Amino acid sequence: MSTITPTARPTRSVLARRGLTAVALSLVANALVLTLVLASGAVQPFTPLSYPPVMFLSAVGAIGATLVYGLLSSRVENPDRTFLQVAIVVLVLSFVPDIGLLFGDPQATVAGVLVLMVMHVVVAAVCVGVLTEIGRSEGGRV
Repeated sequence: MSTITPTARPTRSVLARRGLTAVALSLVANALVLTLVLASGAVQPFTPLSYPPVMFLSAVGAIGATLVYGLLSSRVENPDRTFLQVAIVVLVLSFVPDIGLLFGDPQATVAGVLVLMVMHVVVAAVCVGVLTEIGRSEGGRV
C-alpha cells in the first residue's frame, strides 16, 4: 500500500499549466474513446453520446477539478490526498445523471450509459494524474 505524503502547494502558474493540460488530455482521451465506440458500432448513438456534449462536459469537469484542487491547495494540509477523496466522491455522484438517462431518454441503452460512465472515469483519472503529485517520484515533472 502506498502512502500519500504532503506536497508543496503549486503556484498559480503551475496550477494553470496543469489545469490546461488536464483539459487538453481529457478532451483528447474522451474524443478517442467516443471515436472508437462510435466507429465500432457496439453502442447505439444517442444525443449525450455525441461530440458536442462529451467535449463540453469533459472540459467543464477538468476545469472544475482544477478550481477545486486550487482551492484545496490553499486551504488544507495535504491537498493531494483530499483532492483524491473528493474526486472519488464526485466521480461516483457523476454517475447518477447517467443512470437517470436510462429512465428519461428512450434512446439510452445500458451500453451507451456505461460508455458515458467510462468517460467520467477518464476525466477523473486524467485530473488526479495531472493536478496532483500522487504517484510521482522525487524530481518528477511539475
